Amino acid sequence: MSDSKGVYYLGFLLVGMGIGAGLALLFAPQSGKDTRKYLARRAEEGADYVTSVGKDLRDKAQEAVGKGRNWAGKLAQ
Repeated sequence: MSDSKGVYYLGFLLVGMGIGAGLALLFAPQSGKDTRKYLARRAEEGADYVTSVGKDLRDKAQEAVGKGRNWAGKLAQ
């Protein structure tokens, strides 16, 4: 599959997900106020998760850089 076809199919996937999310909100058994609270809470949880994973990745990257520097220093000797 070429890159342009992949982007093409990804676009359809994203549009489908958007339509599905919209329909889910329209037919939700909760009121609009409850749904907004739920979505806000989930968005906050998602942001916290992304922050946590980002910090973990940064720490691992810094550790890898440190190991690389040590390895390079040993090779330079």
